[in-house]
Amino acid sequence: MTAILGAGISGLSAAYYALENPKMAPLVILEASNRVGGWIRSVKQSDGTIFETGPRVIRANTNHLLNLVEELGLSSKVVPIKAGHPAAINRYIYADNKLHCLPNSLKGVMTKNTLLNCSLSKVLLNDFKAIKVSKDDESIYSFIERRFGKDISEKLVAPVLCGICGGDIHKLSAKSFMTHAFEAEQKYGSIFIGLFKQKFVDLLNKSNEQEIKLKNMNDTQTITKSHNTPLLAQKAKTEAWKIWGLQGGFEQLPQALAENISKRGVNIKMKHNCEEIVFNKDCVELIVNGKVERYSNVISSLPAKSLANLIQKQHPELSKELHNVPTVTIAVINLQFSENVLPVKAFGVLVPPKEEIPILGIIFDSCALPQNSKMTVLTVMMGGAWFEKYFGKCSSEEHLKMVAVKYVNELLYINEDPKACHVSVLKDCIPQYMIGHAQRLTRIQDYICAHKIPLGLCGSSYHGVGVSHVILSAKEAVSNINQHI
Repeated sequence: MTAILGAGISGLSAAYYALENPKMAPLVILEASNRVGGWIRSVKQSDGTIFETGPRVIRANTNHLLNLVEELGLSSKVVPIKAGHPAAINRYIYADNKLHCLPNSLKGVMTKNTLLNCSLSKVLLNDFKAIKVSKDDESIYSFIERRFGKDISEKLVAPVLCGICGGDIHKLSAKSFMTHAFEAEQKYGSIFIGLFKQKFVDLLNKSNEQEIKLKNMNDTQTITKSHNTPLLAQKAKTEAWKIWGLQGGFEQLPQALAENISKRGVNIKMKHNCEEIVFNKDCVELIVNGKVERYSNVISSLPAKSLANLIQKQHPELSKELHNVPTVTIAVINLQFSENVLPVKAFGVLVPPKEEIPILGIIFDSCALPQNSKMTVLTVMMGGAWFEKYFGKCSSEEHLKMVAVKYVNELLYINEDPKACHVSVLKDCIPQYMIGHAQRLTRIQDYICAHKIPLGLCGSSYHGVGVSHVILSAKEAVSNINQHI
């Protein structure tokens, strides 16, 4: 019997993959709130407009996620954003009181741009001149500044990380957030040389694997495999999708997942708050709503800090490691304006922290995913690592709305009040992978293995904060548990 803590996308995915192994059954999901989906939430307005308070689009190269969407029967809901679409091509940075379009073609990379006041190619060539520094880890700021210079670090990389996780690149781990680039420098002395060599090795390995498979497959197996190849991932590749969303709101993904696993016997218990975990030799005791429940295994999709509190009495050392994965709070303000009020068509605009304004960025939702209402829909993200600095003394919904509208007007020249608005304060929503995060994960996993604790970890606290990352982490957590059953 397996307990899964949390009914967000990672907890639901863990149950989905755990159903493949009957030894893990029966499966129970314990969710403290009254809804599934976690941070994924779609709020429908009276005119049909969808406000997304969490993720809304996914990169199209995540085949495992497209396969899941297909298996859940959501293929007809998928809205692809293909190469050539403004939301796939255009991304802006707001700096020095101007909007700067990031280079989106070879010509753009070679041409002088207004953000850096020189061509991007000229700056990137610094990588071949920079001297390798052997390190176990370092801040993203330090890593990028060493390889490419201060401007790339502050004006380009810093706002991108604000958009991904709301974090401060002076504290975030290069090894955890820029794994391939960091390892390329450490192994080859250059990011570009390292990435090129690794790509060549990967292609060679892939070619060899395909040859072996072809030798081992007879005609019948070949036909069966071809027939079962997921169509959505194939379509995304053939049609050159860049990103995709779901018509009617992204919350349909966790809802469909919950419906699927419920029909297959998973018991999702809402308003069931786990208060403590005790690992015994023969079972795991969970204190849930004041009562003891017993299980054979536990998979936690909770934030690391929340799990730390549940095991603190029995495993203080492990609890301390989990507690040291901090989080940030993001204010999300969804705004609806008149039709065609944007000065540019793009995915959105990001703001470098050095600009000293309280917003992280603005997503142009209706550009990527046109609304039935035909209105302009924007999402303003604020706070993150700087939430206390800008909103610690006043974070009322009215104040947050006022700040969001003020900067939408200033950055995008939209001189009208929003027709509709939705304010969400997502407290402690995004984990921050600080310097040394990878080493911490190793210590956490080593502790679990050494003490033979029947505990799997998934969710955004460990190996990536994106939807695709947490779904993969759920699959990995189930695999780890399976190895010890």
